[in-house]
Amino acid sequence: GGTMKRRAGEREKELKKKKLLEELGENRLPYLTPADADFHQLWKTKYSKLIFRKSDTVPEELHQMVQESFLTLREHNCLFQDLVRIKGKDFLTPVSRILIGDPGCTYKYLNTRLFTVPWPTKGHDVKYCSPQIHDACKALMRLNDYLHVEAVNALQGQNLFETKEIKDTTVIDREQSFATSLMEQGSVSKDQSSVCVPENDRSLKKRTSYNLTLLNYMDPLQMEYLKQEPYFGMGNMAVSWHHDENLVEGSTVAVYSYSCEDPAVQESNEQELKGRDPAVWHVGLKVAWDIDTPGLALPLHQGDIYLMLDDLNMTHQHCVLAGLSPRFSSTHRVADCSRGTLEYILGQCELALQNLQTDSDSMALSLKSLEAAVVKQVEEIHNEVEFEWLRQFWFQGKRYLKCTDWWLKPMAKLEEFWRKMELMTSLILSEVRKEQQIEEQRNETISCFLLLLKERQKLRKEWTAR
Repeated sequence: GGTMKRRAGEREKELKKKKLLEELGENRLPYLTPADADFHQLWKTKYSKLIFRKSDTVPEELHQMVQESFLTLREHNCLFQDLVRIKGKDFLTPVSRILIGDPGCTYKYLNTRLFTVPWPTKGHDVKYCSPQIHDACKALMRLNDYLHVEAVNALQGQNLFETKEIKDTTVIDREQSFATSLMEQGSVSKDQSSVCVPENDRSLKKRTSYNLTLLNYMDPLQMEYLKQEPYFGMGNMAVSWHHDENLVEGSTVAVYSYSCEDPAVQESNEQELKGRDPAVWHVGLKVAWDIDTPGLALPLHQGDIYLMLDDLNMTHQHCVLAGLSPRFSSTHRVADCSRGTLEYILGQCELALQNLQTDSDSMALSLKSLEAAVVKQVEEIHNEVEFEWLRQFWFQGKRYLKCTDWWLKPMAKLEEFWRKMELMTSLILSEVRKEQQIEEQRNETISCFLLLLKERQKLRKEWTAR
């Protein structure tokens, strides 16, 4: 209920903002880049939970491994445009993607479930289509470990700042310049939406233990059309304004950016150039539902890293502004896998099948209970395994066979469970037709059962149309 109210509130705010922008016409809201005098002060006061690391702070060996892995995955055609569903319509994403992470993990965004290509994890037998793909997944796991440590250090540093009154301005003077401090270490401020308190190691680990990375790739010059950033006039967008979905609350998002910079594509040094350089990739940020605070456009070069700490992903929105060169990014997340792991859905199936019994003599199958609550639980799981897993996987997930066949056995097992649940649905229909049932209990069972059957029928029609 709370989530629905929040979304309704966000929709209302978005409508108000759109109305305002219509009134503004061509007069866009202001935004700042590092070339602007007030940029670092704005970052300090309104965007302090954005932490930036220049590429020269990252070990060269790691750069080499990760960048080679990007190129390997592209060469092996392992990056795919996703068909996502927005307001009942399907759209092909301009960005090509692949999900790599813990075995059995999934990540859902815009009504599309992605299935991880597992990185090589102890205790899991993962067969890759080639040694190069194995090495690429291993390199991204190394990057994941590195970014986890970076995120822990950043949060610990922020907590030290925010729980201690800093009266001595020499803290800033010790840096070569305040700009360098911001670009390399991020900044903190009590003007941010919430103040951190010291947290125990378990909480900190939970919010920084990335279980997957969503890799993105796009070559802007190959795109027929790129949407223009609508609020600030920042130019071409590769990814529109959004909050990242399906994450553990308060978790950090870490992004490694690699633009394949062509020497022919030079940054513009012209003084008269206003706003961001359109040749260079940027991450754009804005305070969500705030039309008074200027936006931020931060340039991204080969091997740069940025972290969105704590609740920044919820209090702010971000977009990706396209440059001219092809670009990869590895976006590491703590995905909320409470309902998104193979272990979870197998457990749900086993729970549903507890209501199915086999006669020891005739081997005939029957149901243990026809109570409405039991029937409801079984049929809800039936719908979940069909529409959240099987159809999602066979709709797009089979593309990952170019990398590994890891998901084929689990999917075969889920199909087997689904067939048994189809049989259980038939048994319920047979039982409720029998007149010896107590009428009140029978009506209650039929009532909840029909609702779920109607939902199943509606979803099957939708998937067939897709």
